[in-house]
Amino acid sequence: MSIFYFVAFLAIIFALMTIFTKNPVHSVLYLVITFFTLTIHYILLNAQFLAVVNFIVYMGAIMVLFLFVLMLLNLNKESEPMKSNLVKIIGAIAGMCLIATLLGAFRVLEPSNEMVAAHADIGLVKNLGKVLFNEFLLPFELSSVLLLTAMVGTVLLAKKDVKKA
Repeated sequence: MSIFYFVAFLAIIFALMTIFTKNPVHSVLYLVITFFTLTIHYILLNAQFLAVVNFIVYMGAIMVLFLFVLMLLNLNKESEPMKSNLVKIIGAIAGMCLIATLLGAFRVLEPSNEMVAAHADIGLVKNLGKVLFNEFLLPFELSSVLLLTAMVGTVLLAKKDVKKA
């Protein structure tokens, strides 16, 4: 339980730093660390699929997109000063979170929650696939058709009209 409280404390601190940081690039980086702490929470809850999706989709794709847009906007025109001690401490805390996640992934840190230990198969991708393709097959297929329709509509809207003279 102490790992949970430590990671929850870090999540709250980094979320607050995301809000109150004046530099937009630093704000996005703090948001990445906040999502990383949420990934640690998912691992502690034995929800590996959610942890992987959070790590790949949010941290890997959306945050990189945010950073790319911010760097294209070039909001910070003056050169960045030397790193302060606060940034070095935050980097060390982020490194410790990474080590805790790796140790949790290799099962060095055992979950202390009795409910998770009693139901070890909760949150596994195999069970999610069974539920998704048995009970929720129709909504799953409808959402895929909706996404395909949106993709076709986006291509048609982005297509330039070629006028023949």
